[in-house]
Amino acid sequence: MWAPGAVLDSGDDVLASRIVAGDESALAASYDRHAGHVFSLALQVCHDRSIAEDVTQEVFVFLWTHADRFDASRGSLTAWLGMIAHRRSVDHVRREEARHAREARERVLVAERGTDVSDDVVRQVTRERVRAALGSLPYEQRRCIELAYFDGRTFREVASLLDIAEGTAKSRIRLALAKLASALEGAVA
Repeated sequence: MWAPGAVLDSGDDVLASRIVAGDESALAASYDRHAGHVFSLALQVCHDRSIAEDVTQEVFVFLWTHADRFDASRGSLTAWLGMIAHRRSVDHVRREEARHAREARERVLVAERGTDVSDDVVRQVTRERVRAALGSLPYEQRRCIELAYFDGRTFREVASLLDIAEGTAKSRIRLALAKLASALEGAVA
């Protein structure tokens, strides 16, 4: 057990160095060693096994792509992964709360204005046009849009999850949005 002033267990430090070098077996060993801790932290915050599993996966993808950010002189790998798990879990909870708030506002608006068949038809046609436009995008761009707009991910999270540069994620999203706007504009005309 590590204590301030004690010599660090080099196991995690060595694992992190091997991960930076691209050693997949080091990532597997790190996962075996720390996944239970990461999962339990995520579950405590999210109160949902499925989301906690997603967070655990995100944490280890982050470790794989950013192991160079781990600094053993500042603390243990367990603590670092726990901090990342906590932040990702809080982000998930906030996104869910925001989604629930949006849905509640939409339900109130629908109840206030009543049901209008023409509005429903317009919404359905619009939905179909958007689906068709999304389907026409190249996979890489569509995946970025799905993560950013449907899953509520930031550019940085999209880049991390897809293992691409943040600038590449931004470019793909911008290009996809331009293509969608053009496709939808053409559908309206």
